[in-house]
Amino acid sequence: MQIHLPNAEATVALGQRVAELAYPGLVVALRGELGGGKTTFAQGVGRGLGVQGRVSSPTFIILALHSGRLTLAHADLYRLCDAEELVELGLDEHMEQGVALIEWAERFPEVLPADHLEIHLQDEGEGRRATLSATGPRAQGLLESLG
Repeated sequence: MQIHLPNAEATVALGQRVAELAYPGLVVALRGELGGGKTTFAQGVGRGLGVQGRVSSPTFIILALHSGRLTLAHADLYRLCDAEELVELGLDEHMEQGVALIEWAERFPEVLPADHLEIHLQDEGEGRRATLSATGPRAQGLLESLG
């Protein structure tokens, strides 16, 4: 599924919509270049989950946890050297219990569950294009509900 996002507000709105359909154990692999809108999307998910406070990029802290309707675990794998660091942070536990957004997930695909949602954000000059795909039945159901 491809969606044109003309501005940051549309990117936030897509995140909110995904949050409205989210379930415990939802993992979203976020792909895209630096400045591509991954954190903007995460802010929309936070808003949709009722997170109080700001959802910002976890680039330097690697994993940020936010309380809402479901716990939001927001990870950024850009600076990690190996997947063992994720085990130490307990990301796998958070992926099972709440909603996990994983920026730069392509760096360590082995940490992703078999059933997850992938969102690739690409700059189009005039806005962005979001390409969404599902790798399992639960994520596919969410994707169909978005449709």
